[in-house]
Amino acid sequence: MARGDSRQGNSSSSKQEEADRYRRAAEDALQQLDWTIGYLHGIKKTEISRALAKNRSFIRTELMGEHDETLPTQETDQT
Repeated sequence: MARGDSRQGNSSSSKQEEADRYRRAAEDALQQLDWTIGYLHGIKKTEISRALAKNRSFIRTELMGEHDETLPTQETDQT
């Protein structure tokens, strides 16, 4: 019976590790999205960058449960 308990513990641990990997991948993707938003803003594609910034904000607050971080491109007069 102890053997089954250790498997359950390992299963729980591996599920947490998998969740952590997915979270890191999502954070990496959001960093790439941040870069893309900044790039588009820099080349004066402000309408597209604004739409992506709204999507990024939704993902961060609603799906990841984190506070949104304002991007520099969201604070300028151009957006």
